Amino acid sequence: MSGEPLNPKEEKNPPPSTTPNVMPGVKDAPSINPYILKQRENYKRKEYSVEEIAKGVLDGNRTFLSKAITLVESNREDHNDLAQSILEKILPHAGKSIRIGITGVPGVGKSTFIEGFGSFLLSQGYKLAVLAIDPSSQRTKGSILGDKTRMEVLAKSPNAFIRPSPSSGSLGGVARKTRESMYLCEAAGFDVIIIETVGVGQSETQVHSMVDFFLLLMLAGAGDELQGIKRGIMEMADLIAINKADGPNEPYATRARSEYESALHLFPPAESKWTPRATVCSGLGGKGLPEIWNLISDYKNTTQENGYFESNRKQQTKLWFDETLQEAVLNRFFEKQGMTEELKSSEDLVMNGKSSVLKEIKRLMADTNKI
Repeated sequence: MSGEPLNPKEEKNPPPSTTPNVMPGVKDAPSINPYILKQRENYKRKEYSVEEIAKGVLDGNRTFLSKAITLVESNREDHNDLAQSILEKILPHAGKSIRIGITGVPGVGKSTFIEGFGSFLLSQGYKLAVLAIDPSSQRTKGSILGDKTRMEVLAKSPNAFIRPSPSSGSLGGVARKTRESMYLCEAAGFDVIIIETVGVGQSETQVHSMVDFFLLLMLAGAGDELQGIKRGIMEMADLIAINKADGPNEPYATRARSEYESALHLFPPAESKWTPRATVCSGLGGKGLPEIWNLISDYKNTTQENGYFESNRKQQTKLWFDETLQEAVLNRFFEKQGMTEELKSSEDLVMNGKSSVLKEIKRLMADTNKI
């Protein structure tokens, strides 16, 4: 009956619920080990003075050399001031190495060649520094910086120093601070400085403007060799080396060497009085590497005797001064207060066809106080 009370047993033992029971669970572990976090809070990176870093570089300490190059490559103003102070102290100790620029099309085997050539130099008792320039992405501005993984022997040697750096969009594939890094390596006691560039192009003149010897690596069997003879890059080369001249590719490399050698005679004599050569080599097998070093040594002796070696370095220093001055002027121009708004206004006028490019540039440059 509807009015009768429920059975007492039914009240004490209600039917089981269909809702699942949720256990309280375990508290989430912290993303960082608490011990590590505490150590990080207590850790304070030691700051070194200019004198300490400069002394470390001059003593050949690779840790201090890396710190100095990091300061040189930094865009922070305080880091830039520190870097310039360090450079002033080490510059009198720089300039005693032979500077070699190495370039070639992507895939020519630049890193493999440097690994083999550098190993040969180490076996001869030289100390080698490699400034390898990695291309930076135009979209992400990132760079792989993987040259150390392709130069395992050099990376493990105490007499070799490899520093991969991003090109950061610089012309010629050369990082903006490569020249300063080169001076630091020289002050640290390295006899041979190699600058490996991104690739080949007319802008490779930037590499040529900071080295003593310019080596162009080429490939054989990739089509008509004469198609690879471009006046701009060929005129700068002190030596053309046909790489990967081993196995079935050797006869093709030998023929390519003859063609390049003949083509080099078509160019006017170089100011250095050095006659550019062509040779064959194999970075992987070691073929031709001693001959290349002998040619580089002959070039150095020849140009030192006729005075070109020293005069060329002075001219390169002047060019460095001019480029740095232009960069400083541009930076001051763009950092001028209110310049961002003026530039945006001029850009809008030009983009909408209301003014010409030359007219707007003249207007921006009219006020000399902006520079």
